[in-house]
Amino acid sequence: MVMGMASILSSLNGHHHAACWLVLIGYLLDFADGAVARRLDACSALGAKLDDFGDFTTFGIATSLLLRTSDLLDNILCMCYVLSVFVRLCFFSSGIPFVYRGLPCIYSSAILASASLLSGGNMTMLRVLAMAMILFMISQNFYPHDRVLESQAWKKVVYAGGVVMVFCSSFPPACLYYLLWSVSYILFPTSLWSSKV
Repeated sequence: MVMGMASILSSLNGHHHAACWLVLIGYLLDFADGAVARRLDACSALGAKLDDFGDFTTFGIATSLLLRTSDLLDNILCMCYVLSVFVRLCFFSSGIPFVYRGLPCIYSSAILASASLLSGGNMTMLRVLAMAMILFMISQNFYPHDRVLESQAWKKVVYAGGVVMVFCSSFPPACLYYLLWSVSYILFPTSLWSSKV
């Protein structure tokens, strides 16, 4: 949630590069918080609600501000993006253990933040991607729960690579790593990212 609030402040102050990287750091921290809570046996209903609030802040509000311009249609797109994250978090429980219904908002945010960094904030591309991510989030498709830090060793290596990329943030292609990671989850959800793989 702290990364989300920092990203929001960065966006509002015109620091677009920093706002994108803060969303990507939030992406990494979101994988870690649940793993740490389970490891410490500190899971609770309050923790689950706080996690959803943190997700909404970072992957809803903060990410939508990456799309914000002075154009009315862009602002409507921002609101649609935030509402789709809200709907995804509140109403899209699959009822199946270790399965999500609709694309988890963490991945759509990583794709938008990475694409924004790689394209230099190309709004045409970001608009198209945002609309696609909205459709993925509110779709009825099933995606596996991705406990990356509680899974196979290669997934932990992917996570460690993401941490290393944070320290390479001044090198623009570093965000390509997050883009490929997130797109692979959309393209190969079961064959690559299922906890059974």
